Amino acid sequence: MIYDYEYFKGAVFQLTKIDLNAYKERQMKRRIDSLIAKHGCKGYDDYIQLLKTDKSRFEEFVTYLTINVSEFYRNPDQWKVMDQTIIPELISKFGKNLKIWSAACSTGDEPYSLVMALSRHIPLNMIKIVATDLDKQVIAKAKVGLYNEKSIQGVPEDLKKKYFTKVGLSYQISDEIKSRVEFREHNLLNNDYPKGYHMIVCRNVLIYFTEEAKDEVFVKFRESLAPGGILFIGSTEQIMTYREMGYERKSSFYYERPLQ
Repeated sequence: MIYDYEYFKGAVFQLTKIDLNAYKERQMKRRIDSLIAKHGCKGYDDYIQLLKTDKSRFEEFVTYLTINVSEFYRNPDQWKVMDQTIIPELISKFGKNLKIWSAACSTGDEPYSLVMALSRHIPLNMIKIVATDLDKQVIAKAKVGLYNEKSIQGVPEDLKKKYFTKVGLSYQISDEIKSRVEFREHNLLNNDYPKGYHMIVCRNVLIYFTEEAKDEVFVKFRESLAPGGILFIGSTEQIMTYREMGYERKSSFYYERPLQ
């Protein structure tokens, strides 16, 4: 049997249910080849056997596949739009019990940013965010809630003082913020999508997907939104065919599922 990259993609799907066909091949293959070399494996089959028999190497592989570059309040101007326009509009449409999903949440920076942004408008005990990622390790890290100084530099000063405690060189986010987020495992490429959300946030993740996979996810997000709900995407992304997908563009990086 030829143990080439096609074989490897199939074997990875059997192991993890992660479909590597949905990722840009050159970039992803380069990342995987460097891992194989790092562990001194002879090729794809050798590395698959390692993943099957070594739990720590398996977890390292999943973490390596999932791009975990994240920071609080990334692109502050877009969060200003969130604070001044999007959240007030959502409250006027749906009330204060908003149903919000942070998809591909990585190490928790984004869902925790959402809780803090919402706390300016809604009592903390009324806020609930569902945050999902396919990587167990980053979810575990998110639940700990410990971040370096660079990660939190975009947090408004009043919120930083209120909700972070310095621990050595790191910063611990408060339990009152952590308690408002429920973390779950979810794979955007093959799991069912939940329904009825008033806002979905998924930023700077889909740039690693093929155009076909990206469009499929955007369509599924639209079906997950309640009419009048908002999708917030990253500054490196745009939905070129948003009208065909059933969205209206509210402003850069914010798209709405129309009420009708």
